[in-house]
Amino acid sequence: MNITKSALGILFLLATGIAAAVAGELSAITAAERNKWQYNLFNPTPRALMREMSTDRPDKTESAYTVDAGHFQFEADLVSFGIDRWNADGEGVFGVNVANVNLKAGLYNNVDLQLVVENYVYEQVRADGVTARKSGFGDLTTRLKVNLWGNDGGRTAFAVMPFVKFPTNTGALGNKQVEGGIILPLAVELPYGWGMGVMTEFDVVYREDGGYGPDFINSLTFSHEIIGDLAGYVEFFSQLTEGDLIITLDAGLTYALTEDIQLDCGCNFGVTKAAEDFNPFVGISMRF
Repeated sequence: MNITKSALGILFLLATGIAAAVAGELSAITAAERNKWQYNLFNPTPRALMREMSTDRPDKTESAYTVDAGHFQFEADLVSFGIDRWNADGEGVFGVNVANVNLKAGLYNNVDLQLVVENYVYEQVRADGVTARKSGFGDLTTRLKVNLWGNDGGRTAFAVMPFVKFPTNTGALGNKQVEGGIILPLAVELPYGWGMGVMTEFDVVYREDGGYGPDFINSLTFSHEIIGDLAGYVEFFSQLTEGDLIITLDAGLTYALTEDIQLDCGCNFGVTKAAEDFNPFVGISMRF
């Protein structure tokens, strides 16, 4: 436990240290960004001025870049599996998410609005020789991403993304409580074609014993092109929730079919007892 807490602390210090080192870029707004401030949801950014598509998937580290003003993007799990053969409560858990989608709309050059929809969730829990199953529609989450710098140029980019989860689930799949938090993603362009993403997140979550409490999330991801339009990433993710430490090591691939269509696949591997053992997935992202 001391080792995992130390790793969590190192990751947090890395994130805050990098953010402090690049804070001066807040004032270094490029000419391209200034020229694009005139565009909004009802006056779309011209195609020639649109930046490269950036997605919040497939890794867990959110992107620091927003969707261009007046354009739309959806990012979806075609299918995602959660497999935990023996969790911290002594249960075997198997879950499936189908067509869970993040719908995005570019409001301004540096702001987009997101709606995360859990279209179909299936969960199977086995304990003491008894198997319980439930399925249905999941929760809705609204998110507002505001890029503070680096959207259209520079070696770093930083954003702030508050969110609220609404308990729309059916079939007893959720806790029927409103929850929320704030996500702070940082992107850094590294030498030799490498990219790095760092994320810190603070959640306010309803506890089973009543009342709300904080969850703390940190992640670190590295990405690189492999060949042509095929790229890959590796990621370290940690979440501290009610005294349990969830740590996963993640890896995946992305393939750009066009400038506006991206396919992805990957798997998240649990390191601690509180984490799922495996979480394989396949997804797609499209921009309009």
